[in-house]
Amino acid sequence: MARTVWDSTVGKKTVMAVSGLIMLLYLVVHMLGNLKIFFGAGEFNHYAHWLRTIGEPFMHYEWTLWLVRVVLVLAVVAHAVSAYQLSRRDIKARPSKYVHRKPRASYATRTMRWGGIILALFILWHILDLTTGTVHSGGFESGKPYQNVVDTFSTWYGNTIYIVAMLAVGLHIRHGFWAAAQTLGVGSRTRDRALKTVANVLALLLTAGFVAVPVGVMTGVVS
Repeated sequence: MARTVWDSTVGKKTVMAVSGLIMLLYLVVHMLGNLKIFFGAGEFNHYAHWLRTIGEPFMHYEWTLWLVRVVLVLAVVAHAVSAYQLSRRDIKARPSKYVHRKPRASYATRTMRWGGIILALFILWHILDLTTGTVHSGGFESGKPYQNVVDTFSTWYGNTIYIVAMLAVGLHIRHGFWAAAQTLGVGSRTRDRALKTVANVLALLLTAGFVAVPVGVMTGVVS
């Protein structure tokens, strides 16, 4: 039964919608946590330590954090695989170009594919930079996330990579949220404008919230 659902176009779109909403929820929480950096090193480092102790003593140290990571990895993989397979299915269904030009899709729609690739590469860099410290620009110090973030955004390439990725996030959310609503049956002709407004507001707030951190470092507000 599960295999039959997965093999269908509707099933793959549903997987994309649900996994996308899981990642969106994570992004909202992650952005709010990131903004704690404006309250100083003590507040931000304490927040980072708290993430590793969630659920104690019932959960062991970092178990909850690893559980969240596993769910996110599964969501990212499911989202990427279903998006790729739907794209391939769409190409096979339309082997030749249309005779008549179709109305141009929005910029976000046309860049969803490239945006997904940019975000996948960014996630890899972000983990290697601020989680493992493998490609960190300064002297990476475990347990001192505030200083590690400041180090990263004190470089032009760290800022460039992050800001470009966050703009891609905004575009992805702008189209993806509305598309997920249609797939899950929430959308309708009467709700269409409201859903697009919510998508635009979410995209704007998340992009602004994430970009505020590197801008804060660049302007000396965070140092």
